[in-house]
Amino acid sequence: MTSINYTINTKEKRKIYGIIGALLTLMIPFFLMFFNSDNHLETDQSLCPFKMVSGFPCPGCGITKSLVYFYHGDLYKSLSYHLLGPFVIAFSFATIIVLSFELITKREYFNGIMYNKKLAYGLGFFLVVYHIVRLVFFIKNNSIDSILKESIWR
Repeated sequence: MTSINYTINTKEKRKIYGIIGALLTLMIPFFLMFFNSDNHLETDQSLCPFKMVSGFPCPGCGITKSLVYFYHGDLYKSLSYHLLGPFVIAFSFATIIVLSFELITKREYFNGIMYNKKLAYGLGFFLVVYHIVRLVFFIKNNSIDSILKESIWR
């Protein structure tokens, strides 16, 4: 009699968690799109803890709204909420495909790209510059009263 080992090693667990995370990233805004028929998305209070405390957006603020408007087919509005929204969708699909193939074939692809320090530093630098630009426009277009109204200190 032969025994089959059904244990999952930590690399496979991480890949499964990555697939689940990418699926949730794609599905949560999709469900928000269906259950938000009254179009309260633009006027509802943000659930970002940083924005609730300070009134200022964090670097990730607007990603969910960007994904919802991308699903609506409004690319301009999607990019206006967050420039990286459509790229998050593309990256999530690529993550699901690549990690699924890695689990099936028991090989690893794109490790040189995914664990590249130069790419990580470049993306980090881009996010810092993009966030600073967003903050400058946010401060320029909003008064201190409207910024405080977006926080819990109204």
